[in-house]
Amino acid sequence: MLWFFYNILFVFGFLVMLPRFLWRMARRGGYARNFLQRFGRYAPEVRAQLAEGGRVWIHAVSVGEVGVGLRLIAELRRGRPDLRFVLSTTTSTGHAVALKQLAAGDALIYFPLDFPPITRRVLNLIKPRALLLIENELWPNLVRGARRRGIPVAMINGRISPHSYRGCRLLKPLTRRLLAGVNLFCAQGAADARRLLELGAPSERVQVMGSAKYDLVPAGDGGAQRARAVLRAAGFDAARLLLLGGSTWRGEEAVLLDTYRLLRDRFPDLALALVPRHAERRAEVLREIETRGLQAVVRSRMPSSADAAAVRPDVLLVDTTGELCDFYAVAEVIFVGKSLTRHGGQNFIEPAQCGKPVLAGPHLENFDSIVPDFLAAHALVQVRDAAGLTAAIGELLADPAARRALGERAAGVVRDQAGAIRATVDWLLPLLKV
Repeated sequence: MLWFFYNILFVFGFLVMLPRFLWRMARRGGYARNFLQRFGRYAPEVRAQLAEGGRVWIHAVSVGEVGVGLRLIAELRRGRPDLRFVLSTTTSTGHAVALKQLAAGDALIYFPLDFPPITRRVLNLIKPRALLLIENELWPNLVRGARRRGIPVAMINGRISPHSYRGCRLLKPLTRRLLAGVNLFCAQGAADARRLLELGAPSERVQVMGSAKYDLVPAGDGGAQRARAVLRAAGFDAARLLLLGGSTWRGEEAVLLDTYRLLRDRFPDLALALVPRHAERRAEVLREIETRGLQAVVRSRMPSSADAAAVRPDVLLVDTTGELCDFYAVAEVIFVGKSLTRHGGQNFIEPAQCGKPVLAGPHLENFDSIVPDFLAAHALVQVRDAAGLTAAIGELLADPAARRALGERAAGVVRDQAGAIRATVDWLLPLLKV
């Protein structure tokens, strides 16, 4: 009866959300591509690849989770070179990143809707060796279908936020049955493990691993070289100080633009790069730039914008996918978005690994198991509001030694906390001996 009501609510929720899906399809070109995969319908070549069977199915929602999934694949292959994988994503941005980095023999699909006829079709087609769900992607019908087929299920880099915990408690009879169908929970932190246990996860299946997002691939020099080449082509002199807003959300670009205008008299060589989390907001962000009388170069239009760069541009608007980490490598000061005017936060470990000074707003709920590591090491500047952000950026720009020290502490935290994926694989390999 519980599953029946869940499925009724799922259908209702999907119909309510359908206009938003259609709006995204119209707004984001990549979102519409392969949309039928969400209903378990695949092109013949993809279907043939999936029908080989025996793959480990890893589900990763978006860019950050895809990064974890790709590193997990690499580490699993070290222990089991024979393994083959299918990686599913929810977002078009995550799909684009995976498409660039996934090995040729592995399969890439969009995650199917969690409705019984669809999950049955996909599970019967893929016949996975195991199902690995990154963070909190425990979809009831998929988990239930996997367990009925004897397919091991594991939660990887598991995270249960306070908000999710409150929601799961309201549905505890369903949650308890769902968690009973999972063979292994690899939790990010002790608080996540405690919430899982309180929701009904069997204690012998819950392990605290730390955050897998610390296990980043070393950046190397290629990213910095690519970013410098872009900046040079856009008309930004190599001597200029670069302030970078990474994965920004609505409202945060305006704050950074106002900060830039306030600080450029003190720092004449200052330049600003904005990398919005959603590239389709380019027109909106460009209007914010132009209303302030600033000169901008748009990354996607650079072949036609190169002449305009001769007037010494102020702002580079990076409206492409997959280049953010390159710009992290060359920035002097970095603000990581979805933390000042929105809640949740974006991944600040990536710029930290580059040894860069990182600033964020007060809202980092998505990284509540990680933030204490950085704050304890004085490796992150967390501000309360726009005024605090402007002041903190000004202080760092004025003190190169403080910038270097903050960046070195941040990189040290990443080094010291790495190892969760290796520990996770040690627990996963026994599950895969089937």
